[in-house]
Amino acid sequence: MQIWSQASQMAAQTPEERNRYVDFLRSVSILVVIIGHWMIATAYVVNGEIEAGHLLAGRPQLHWLTWLFQVMPIFFIVGGYSNAVSLESAKRKGVGYAGWLSARLNRLVAPLLVLLIAWAVIAVAMMFFGARPQVIQYVSQAALIPTWFLAIYIVVVILAPVAYRFWQRFGFTSFLVFAAGAALTDVAFFAAEMRWLGWTNYLWVWLAVHHLGFAWRDDRLGRVTKRLLFSAAGFAALWLLTSKGPYPLAMVGSPDPGLSNTLPPKVTLLALGIFQFGLLLALEEPMRRALKGLRLWTATVLINSMIMTVYLWHITVMVIFAAILYVSGGLGLGIEPGTSDWWWSRPVWISILFVLLLPVALLLSPLERRVRPADAKIPAPARQISGAMMICLGVALLALYGFGGGPFPRLDLVSFSLVIVGSGISGLLPKFR
Repeated sequence: MQIWSQASQMAAQTPEERNRYVDFLRSVSILVVIIGHWMIATAYVVNGEIEAGHLLAGRPQLHWLTWLFQVMPIFFIVGGYSNAVSLESAKRKGVGYAGWLSARLNRLVAPLLVLLIAWAVIAVAMMFFGARPQVIQYVSQAALIPTWFLAIYIVVVILAPVAYRFWQRFGFTSFLVFAAGAALTDVAFFAAEMRWLGWTNYLWVWLAVHHLGFAWRDDRLGRVTKRLLFSAAGFAALWLLTSKGPYPLAMVGSPDPGLSNTLPPKVTLLALGIFQFGLLLALEEPMRRALKGLRLWTATVLINSMIMTVYLWHITVMVIFAAILYVSGGLGLGIEPGTSDWWWSRPVWISILFVLLLPVALLLSPLERRVRPADAKIPAPARQISGAMMICLGVALLALYGFGGGPFPRLDLVSFSLVIVGSGISGLLPKFR
C-alpha cells in the first residue's frame, strides 16, 4: 500500500535522538480513546425506536475499566513533552512566539474546522428533511464530544512557553503550584458548594498534567524504581479519593448526573495521570528498543500522521453508521447492551468502524500536515491569542450543547460564528492572513 510505503520512508529517516516512545504513547492513547468511545456509546432498537445510551450508566461493576480507558492525561503529558521539544527547537532556530504559536494552531485548528463545517451542513440538512430538533441536537452533540479536548488544549498551548519557563526556573515546585490549585478548587467545589469555581480546574488540572511532560523531557523522574513508586503514589491517591472521598469511581461519566470527575475536571484526573504515566514510563527503555524496529515504528508514524483526523471523526463515523443501520430496519442494533451476545459482537462492531474511519482519515488527514506558505504573514501574538480564545469558546459551547441545543435560541449559530471569526482573526483562514 502506498501510504504504508510513504510512512516507512518517513520512519527510516527518523533522527536517532528522537524519543519514539512519545509518539508511540500519543498514537496508542488516541486509539484507546476511540475504542473506549465506540464501546461505551450504545444504540439499541426496541419496538422500532432507537434507545441511545451509555454502557456505564447503571453498571457500576464496569466503572473500574475507566481507569484504563480514560487516557486523556497521557495525551496531555505527551503534549507537554512535545511542546517542550518544539519550544527548544524554535529557540535554536530563532523562531519567536508568534511563529511557534502559528504553526501549532494551524495543525490543531485546520482539521477541527472541517469537522464543524461538516456538522453545520448536516444539521441544516436534517432540519430541511424534517428531523426533530432534539434528534439534531443529540447526534451533533455526540459527534462533537471529541472537540472538548481541543477547546482546553489550545489554551494550554497558548500558555506553554510561559509554563515551560516556569518549570525551568522552579522545577517540581511549579507542578505543585498547579496541583495545589486543582486541590483547593475541589475543596471549594465540595466543601463550600462553589460549583462555578470548579470550571477553573480545566486549567489547573490540565496544566499540572501537561507539566509532567516537561518533567519527562528533562529526565527528572529517575530510574524504573522511582517511576514505579511515582505510579504507586498516584494509584494510592486515586484509591483514597474515590473510596474515602466524595469522588465517583468512574473516570468517564457518573451514575450521579450532578457529579463527574471530568465535567468539570477534578484532582482525581491528576492522580490518574500520575498512576498511568509512572507505570508507562517504567516501560520506556524496553519500548524504545522495540521501536527501533522499522515495522512497529512505521505503524506509529502512520497513525501519528493522521491522529487528529481519526480522533475528531471517530464518533461522527459511528453516528452515521448507526443511523444507516437504524433506517435499514435496525440491522445489528437489536442486541441488548451489556449482554454476553453484545460483548461478543463488539470486536466486529469496532472492526467495521475502523474500516469506515480509514478512508475518512486518508482523505482528510493532509489538512493536519499542511504548513503555512513560507511567504505568509504571521499575525501578531495578541491577534492570534484573541482569535484562538474565540475558537475555544465556540468549540466548548458546541461540544456542550451541539447544534440546536443550549440555554437560549441560536446559541449554535453564535458558537459556530465564534469559531469561524476566531479562525479568521488568528490568520488560520487563507484570505485573512
